[in-house]
Amino acid sequence: MTDLSVFPITRRWPASHPDRLQLYSLPTPNGVKVSIMLEEIGLPYEPHLIDIGKNETWGPEFLSLNPNGKIPAIIDPDGPGGKPIGLFESGAILLYLAEKTGKLLPADPARRYETIQWVFFQMAAVGPMFGQVGYFFKFAGREIEDKRPLARYRDESKRLLGVLETRLEGRQWIMGDDYSIADISLFGWVRNLIGFYGARDIVEYDKLKQVPGWLERGLARPAVQRGLEIPKRP
Repeated sequence: MTDLSVFPITRRWPASHPDRLQLYSLPTPNGVKVSIMLEEIGLPYEPHLIDIGKNETWGPEFLSLNPNGKIPAIIDPDGPGGKPIGLFESGAILLYLAEKTGKLLPADPARRYETIQWVFFQMAAVGPMFGQVGYFFKFAGREIEDKRPLARYRDESKRLLGVLETRLEGRQWIMGDDYSIADISLFGWVRNLIGFYGARDIVEYDKLKQVPGWLERGLARPAVQRGLEIPKRP
């Protein structure tokens, strides 16, 4: 049996199946990227719910795996060279799992990098901007009298949706006929923007023609439906 005791996080969240990949997460837009990916590729894994509402990511056990204190993070007992590896940052984990399994990332070098650039687009632009809309429109930021921050992030989010809209014209997925980690990286954020954040109207989502169909196709995938609920919330 694989010994994961070298990872302090396993003292707080013990592995019942240490031979499986360990997922430390919560069904947030970033968290579901990895659970969806794992469901899509069929790699056995064990999910652990990390309650960010209780600040569990700031305890020493979680910080030992991700010093940035954010979900998701993983431990793969069968990492490079057969040795366990711990990883954080959802985009890096998507790339790692794609390369480990040879799935959802084109083998052709040019298309591989084209796919990766769209993952970086999500990490660098979509996630931060949509998240700020959520803060200033739904959460504590809505109480700020000065509405210029909300307007700034709203307008930038509309622009980013326009980038996706243009990319998806004539394409089923971000990479055309090839469903990939680029799509997986984006589903949760677009879904949250118009759903949980309630920003559908202010970003004029219903004026888009390509993005809604793409999101609908993605959310119809059984693996995506499962991944959106993993780990189960209490």
